[in-house]
Formats: sequence, C-alpha cells, structure tokens
Amino acid sequence: IHFPLYKLIRQGFHLQLQADGTIDSTKEEDSSYAIFNLIPVGLRVVAIQGVQTKLYLAMNNEGYLYTSEHFTQECKFKESVFENYYVTYSSMIYRQQSGRGWYLGLNKEGQIMKGNHVKKTKPAAHFIPKPLKVAMYREPSLHDLTEFSRSGSGTPTKSRSASAMMNGGKALSHNGST
Repeated sequence: IHFPLYKLIRQGFHLQLQADGTIDSTKEEDSSYAIFNLIPVGLRVVAIQGVQTKLYLAMNNEGYLYTSEHFTQECKFKESVFENYYVTYSSMIYRQQSGRGWYLGLNKEGQIMKGNHVKKTKPAAHFIPKPLKVAMYREPSLHDLTEFSRSGSGTPTKSRSASAMMNGGKALSHNGST
C-alpha cells in the first residue's frame, strides 16, 4: 500500500524525524528526514511516519513527543482542518483534565513544544501539510471506458479508444485500432 507523501510545515519550518530518533525542524526544503506518510488509522485520525527513518511520531502521557519503531496508541493523532487551511494534530489519548487537547507544535524558533503547552488557536499548532508527488488524473467520462460489443459469434469483444489508455494521468498514444 502506498500513501501520499507530505511535508508538515509551520511558518517556514519543516518538521523532521532524524535517524537517531530526534524530533526537530529545519528550514531546508530538501531534507529527506522531513518527508512523512500520513497514514489514515481512523476517521480523521492519522499516524505520522517518517519516510526515511520508518519511525512513528508519538506523544507520551506528559505531553512530550518521541519516536517509536512500532505503531502504538500514542502514535494516533486527530487531524483537524480549519477554515484558513491550517491543520492541527492532537493526541487521541491524552488531554487536559478540562478536556482541551494536547497538540503537536513548533515555537517561532522551530523548536518542538510540549503537547500540553500548545493551544489549537495559536500559530504553534498550525501546520500546512504539503503534498509531494501528487498525480493528477482527470475525471473519466463514459466515452473513455472500454466498450464491449457482441460479434456475430456471440462472444464479447473489446474496442478501446486511445483516451482510455491512461498512464500517470496522461493519455498514451495508441497507433492502430483494436
């Protein structure tokens, strides 16, 4: 199974998971440690996995972020999208006694913040998930579908239009007819 790749960006800082398990951020746009799989694990719930390290981002019961080689309950984050297109990620299992969530956050210097010190309304919690390697496909029409017709023998035969042959969202040239 392949998942779309993303970068999680907050005001120019790219969240990254280092090979040694360190969680930090960088302003370098080409850091291989700043590319993530956002794996759906429930309704509006994701696991955040570093592509380079295969480590999962997790939050413990004190609000500290850490990395895990294995997917656990502490690796589940609720993904919430706001009107301004910012996205917040909050722990699915830990929150304040008042019910306020604990959020993934970077301060204005790009340093990781403790989840119970981050409020969803503050810029520290506002990320833009930037998709990478997005394949654009146009919506198929009925004219693009493979048509089945019956020959005189009663056996279904296929006829294909050139536009039905798709590769990576682009029509292939098709010489001759089938």
